[in-house]
Amino acid sequence: MLRHLLKLIWKRKSRNMMLSLEILLAFLVVFAIAALGLRYWQLYQLPTGHGWKTQWSVNIRAAQELPNDPAIFDNIKRSLLEMPEVASVAFSSFGTYEMSRWTSEYAKPDGSHVLTLDGMGVSDDYFATMDMQIAQGRFFSKMDDHADAAPVVINRRLADQWFPGKDPLGQLYVEQTRSKKDGQRYRVVGVVEQFRSHGEYMDPVYFMLSRWIPGVGKEAAHSIMLKLKPGTPRTFETRLNARLKQIRNDWNYVITTQADARASMLKTQTIPLVILAVIAAFLLVMVAFGLFGVLWQNTTQRIPEIGLRRALGADAGDIYRQIIAEQCLLSTGAMLIALALLVQLPLTGVFGEALNWPVFFGAAALSAGLIYLLSLLCSLYPGWRAARLSPTQALHYE
Repeated sequence: MLRHLLKLIWKRKSRNMMLSLEILLAFLVVFAIAALGLRYWQLYQLPTGHGWKTQWSVNIRAAQELPNDPAIFDNIKRSLLEMPEVASVAFSSFGTYEMSRWTSEYAKPDGSHVLTLDGMGVSDDYFATMDMQIAQGRFFSKMDDHADAAPVVINRRLADQWFPGKDPLGQLYVEQTRSKKDGQRYRVVGVVEQFRSHGEYMDPVYFMLSRWIPGVGKEAAHSIMLKLKPGTPRTFETRLNARLKQIRNDWNYVITTQADARASMLKTQTIPLVILAVIAAFLLVMVAFGLFGVLWQNTTQRIPEIGLRRALGADAGDIYRQIIAEQCLLSTGAMLIALALLVQLPLTGVFGEALNWPVFFGAAALSAGLIYLLSLLCSLYPGWRAARLSPTQALHYE
């Protein structure tokens, strides 16, 4: 039966060519959406490495460049800790769930293994404030004062890349500069399993958390991170802003709960997926109408052939199954061609981890299932119409 159906499809190859191309293009679009959705789901399952439920962020905005004055930041910390709702206060270069990003190139002391790292300067209290857990070593603290190299906490991804099979603790690396002589030296004191500042949909990157000390260096911290006691109401924002204004009235403060920042970031990051899904839905509707019309026309042109089969003893069920099977075989051929092209992407690593093998196979299965469902639905009525024709009607059809 299969061989017979393949012969029928091949004899009508000129008619089936455009239909196969339409199915192939639809499969490619659905595959892209499915792959993106599965990658988002895959990323969402990974830990971010920091808390957000009881954390708030305060972004400092000033007309002029913020001074890295230790007295100012010490006053901010002491004043905020006096508020009964505040459990912990820390400072950072920027907040989590923000679009801010800071990257630079680093290498081992001998200049080898150059990597681009994402980084963030944080104060000693940052880890406790953000409910972070150490995987290896320790977080930096006052015991690192006057160290021969700046202490850093790196994520596991960076540790495995730079120091495979070695203990990363105590290892040195340097910042790459134009002169390659005066770059800042860093010493690893701790490792965290994961840290993704942009939240659940951020791709894992090489990340380092360097120590920021008030009054050391020119760069000031622009974000105040707070850990509040559970049950703190949103009305606390008014009193918090008033307290900050008492410290520096010439600065503006943007106060955001990390829960709200997270929700906003997730919504922003899923916008491309939603837009592509809407476009794909319209495309599938157009493909469905085109597929239905072509199948209707093909069935009409084959009425004499169907009548001959009925006259030779084929029942209505045989005709029905033939029409549906032919369409499924045609869809299978188009999807196999598409998969032969798409499989080159994970093999060559063009999209890196964004299109890994689990995502590829999952997207292929979902796309194939949707195309088969679409083909089945579009062939049901033409098949039913062909099956209900009597042999006499079919043989006398003009």
